[in-house]
Amino acid sequence: MKSDKSRDYPLEFKQSDQGRCPSPSGMSIKSDKSRDYPLEFKLTPRGPSLSCESIISDKSRDYPLEFKHSDQRRCPSPSCESFKSDKSRDYPLEFKQSYQETAERFTVPQQNLVPIFKILEESIVAFIKNELKNFPKQQDHKETCLSQEEDADEKRSSSDAFLAIALQFLKRMKQGEVDSSLLNSSVVSQCAVKKQAHLPGNDELSLEHDIQARPERVHHKPLEDFITHQTNLKILEDDILHFAKNELQTFCKILSQDLSESSESQEVEMDPHEDENEKRIIKKAFLKITLDFMRNMKQEELANTLLNKSVITLCQHTLKSNLKTRFGYMFEGLNKAGNPTLLNRIYTELYITEGTPAQVNCKHEVKLIERAFFRPTKPELKIRREDIFKSSTERDKPIRTVMTEGVAGIGKTVLTKKFALDWAEGSIYQHIQFIFPLSFRELNMLMREKISLVELIHLFFPEIKEAGIHTFEEFRVLFIFDGLDECRLPLSLKTKEVLTDVTEPASLDVLLTNLIKGKLLPSAWIWITTRPAAAHQIPPEFVDLVTEVRGFNDPQKEEYFRKRFTEEEESRRIISHINSSRSIFIMCHIPVFCWITATVLEDAIKTNQERDLPKSLTEMYVYFLVVLSKVKNIKYDGRTDIDSFWTPETKDTIQSLGKLAFEQLMKGNLFFYESDLTECGIDVRAASVYSGVFTEIFQEERGLFHENVFCFVHLSIQEFLAALHVHLTFINTGVNLLAGEDSAPTTFEDFHQCAVDKAVQSPNGHLDLFLRFLLGLSLETNQTFLQGLITVEGSESSSSQNTIQYIKKKIGENVCIMKNNNLFHCLSELKDCSLVEEIQAILRPGKLPADKLPPAKWATLVNIILSSTEKLDEFYLNKYFESDNAATGLVTVIINSTKAVLSCCNLTDMSCSGLASALQSKCLLLKELDLSNNDLKDSGVKLLCEGLRSPHCTLETLSVSGCLITKEGCADLVSSLRLNPNHLKKLDVSYNHLEECGVKHFSAGQKDLKLALQTLRFEPSGSQFLKPGLRKYACELMLDPNSTHKNLMLSDNNRKVTVGGEQQPYPDHPERFDVLEQLLCTDGLTGRRYWEVEWRGKVHIAVTYRRIKRKGDNDDCSLGKNDESWSLLCSDDGHSGLHKNEVASISGAPSNRVGVYLDWPGGILSFFAVSSGKMTHLHTFHAKFTEPVYPAFRITEPTGSSLFFSHIL
Repeated sequence: MKSDKSRDYPLEFKQSDQGRCPSPSGMSIKSDKSRDYPLEFKLTPRGPSLSCESIISDKSRDYPLEFKHSDQRRCPSPSCESFKSDKSRDYPLEFKQSYQETAERFTVPQQNLVPIFKILEESIVAFIKNELKNFPKQQDHKETCLSQEEDADEKRSSSDAFLAIALQFLKRMKQGEVDSSLLNSSVVSQCAVKKQAHLPGNDELSLEHDIQARPERVHHKPLEDFITHQTNLKILEDDILHFAKNELQTFCKILSQDLSESSESQEVEMDPHEDENEKRIIKKAFLKITLDFMRNMKQEELANTLLNKSVITLCQHTLKSNLKTRFGYMFEGLNKAGNPTLLNRIYTELYITEGTPAQVNCKHEVKLIERAFFRPTKPELKIRREDIFKSSTERDKPIRTVMTEGVAGIGKTVLTKKFALDWAEGSIYQHIQFIFPLSFRELNMLMREKISLVELIHLFFPEIKEAGIHTFEEFRVLFIFDGLDECRLPLSLKTKEVLTDVTEPASLDVLLTNLIKGKLLPSAWIWITTRPAAAHQIPPEFVDLVTEVRGFNDPQKEEYFRKRFTEEEESRRIISHINSSRSIFIMCHIPVFCWITATVLEDAIKTNQERDLPKSLTEMYVYFLVVLSKVKNIKYDGRTDIDSFWTPETKDTIQSLGKLAFEQLMKGNLFFYESDLTECGIDVRAASVYSGVFTEIFQEERGLFHENVFCFVHLSIQEFLAALHVHLTFINTGVNLLAGEDSAPTTFEDFHQCAVDKAVQSPNGHLDLFLRFLLGLSLETNQTFLQGLITVEGSESSSSQNTIQYIKKKIGENVCIMKNNNLFHCLSELKDCSLVEEIQAILRPGKLPADKLPPAKWATLVNIILSSTEKLDEFYLNKYFESDNAATGLVTVIINSTKAVLSCCNLTDMSCSGLASALQSKCLLLKELDLSNNDLKDSGVKLLCEGLRSPHCTLETLSVSGCLITKEGCADLVSSLRLNPNHLKKLDVSYNHLEECGVKHFSAGQKDLKLALQTLRFEPSGSQFLKPGLRKYACELMLDPNSTHKNLMLSDNNRKVTVGGEQQPYPDHPERFDVLEQLLCTDGLTGRRYWEVEWRGKVHIAVTYRRIKRKGDNDDCSLGKNDESWSLLCSDDGHSGLHKNEVASISGAPSNRVGVYLDWPGGILSFFAVSSGKMTHLHTFHAKFTEPVYPAFRITEPTGSSLFFSHIL
């Protein structure tokens, strides 16, 4: 009862709970002077406790980790007290100023540290060498540590720290027996000292008992052998000295940097295979030695600073180590099956793009996937994972808050785990001191608690609490909040309740709200992931950057299936089958759906059912349920694969899950708790053990608070089971759950029409996929698979036909592209493609009869264009038809394009009202609109300006050149720019009759307003441009006799050319074609020009540069067969375009009168069929003309073929 001096180096264990219960359990009446530097072992099952308390002194107590603001109530201080002195208590880890104050006050220029560290290095090197020389003396334990002097005690403290280092280096040298011998020598020595000093205690008993239990460890032979070999000692000495010098260099860097910089260079290169805990022991022990020597050198403040910064470093190291353990591995599939795989090995880069905060929405996830295929290939900013918080020149402020959207199963959570893992492994963002990944799923458990931000961090990251860090203002911190869509907290970013103190308790919703808004810990970075449906919870003004995870692109899809099906022919068939089904192809954008598809197709191949591979979503999910039922029967119930799919247990499980799926879908819940399952009669434990179906399609996750959270593997599975439940209930009971459980029995036709109406009326489309499944389940092919669950009815065929007609009617009534798109998918699920086939039949011969198309067929054409595999970057209306009806019918395509070219499409003011409505759409993607050369007039421009002045209009380029506009139209355009001045950058109003007044309108507007307008074209201008159509650009042309082949005869004042019966007596000329029957006009053309040609026989109507070769018959001389000429081939068989010897076929009957329009500055050369004053577009070449072009012709048929210039009125 005198002292606990003999207490050895307390055993501190990895992940032990010492931070919560560190207090000693007993009392010494004299001293705890002998408490030694703590030995820390890996994964020892329990922590230590002191057995006695000193009434005299705690002199020997080693260096406890105590920090400013530590929570004494939760983490009590050690109970050993000294009633005499605490002189022997080692320097505690106490931050007496804030971290930043300490760093600023004691940061020392590196040049001033060099002499100090030179002396320090010399002293420590001498100390290490001396300690190694003393190893032989360990045999004589009677001579160790008997001095009662304080200097000797302090020296022993450093010696024990060195002993810890030596032990670890011996382990690295594979000298396990030497390591044990050296440890036992030290233990026996300390026991002897205690006995000589008459210091009994529980520690002594436990140490002796440990030695007696392992008598072989008391023998010192291995140590004697080791130290007698000087080579071994030399290797050990070199290794330790190398480590020490490197560590001292690191300490010097730490002291010469500020706090935010120091963490980037504090890691010391160590053996990559070394245990993290062993590394921590060595680093702490050497820090102890360094601090002792600094204090002996009277460098107290320097030691103080090094202590503060090093503790932060060690804490960060522990956090990184834990994150590597937590995120280093992941399961492929479900957590309960399979073996974990290294995340770095299986991670595939995801396609991440940058959006804007205004793009948050609540659309159905499958609709958003499909919309990705409708988007044009406009330049998108792809963001690498490691660049997500890096500022760019396009952003006017630094990034603090990032929101990453993505549909379920797309890879958002894995993305954040990979980011945290990369940080922990030191590959990215090393200027961040701490990353705290949190999930809303776990935060939901605290929704009724009041907690401070510091307490929240300590709760989820106890290593921060153990380090005693209670303030984060001086650190760069990143919070990752995963799964906003799972949040059940009443987040309200509009709240006026302000929280600024990280230590002040508050409700979790208030805490998170102020953290996101930047009121609380404004220096922190925030990263939130969410499904699109929940993104609106964070207003755009609080989000600096929105990113979107797109999942698999087309090559990645193929890569997935090639890895899953290793036989080349097999994978080729699978990929070909997936590409043949639009619905399946789109859904494979999601990695989880690829897994579902692979599961189904693998079973189909094994059971030789390749002829009946699923071709629709409903078939895929029905087959998927069958496959899982078969697995359950074989694996869990011991049945054969020829038994019935649907056992009574499986039926009950599927029906219960279907009820849960439907009820939660109608409530909008994607995640639910055990109480939700109980309400639907689901026994979680029994189902998870006995039902393979349950465990495959349902996920159960256990959080920090041990409360289970459930969800379906993917939203589509929830919707499929919900549809199955509704369908099954209607068949078995006649009850239409969509109309209410009290609804009267009805027919299948009314049942389906009710479902269609419900889905169409849904504001966010949450029933769209549900509707596809519900209608698909009515087909006989799917009911065959579901025998035993669904009673086969004989009236489905007629009901399906009635449903198909009802859907077509709805398609004609709808104006929403996405709702119509879903209805087309519904027709596909019902195996009806009649609308699409009708439109494709119309498209084959050429132009559409636009004036005769009903609304449903216009909607079908929109769907065909938008769902085409061709990228929709630039949309040309004249490819389909040139009329007001065409512009109105295809306006949905226009707003979903980046650039829409409606030039020369015979538009009038009738189409401008629909275009104005399109420009006001919130979904507008259009950036460039070309309406040039249409007879819009001032009345059309006035209507168009209704859209231009809308704040949703983000149009950047507008051309109304040659649209018969006068000064009145100019005034309307300027007025619209006043109301929406921030987007339009280029405006072309040339080739109109603006007059001086109209020009002044624009000039005044540019001077008075802060317009984004950078380019304004209003010349040329004049009354001659008020002629309708392209005739305003008409020009007079003359054929050039000097270029005319001698077989061609000119007439009508050189306006007509005919193939003659004999050669003409033209004089020789260097510009004359000598082999090919070709000729040019006299004048080269620039600007805008229009002319018309009438022809007979077989001719080429072309333009060319003057430098085209004239001698010979090779491609350099032939019109259209080189890069210097562009030609239209005309014959009784039809027309075709020719440039660079590439032929462009043109459908439709030939026209003997052809109009040619040249827009030289715009790089456009267009050909039109002219008949009875009407113009029909034939073909357009796009080129960047670099010199004047000359009209040119070639006549290839024998005598009688001719062409001449028409008179244009």
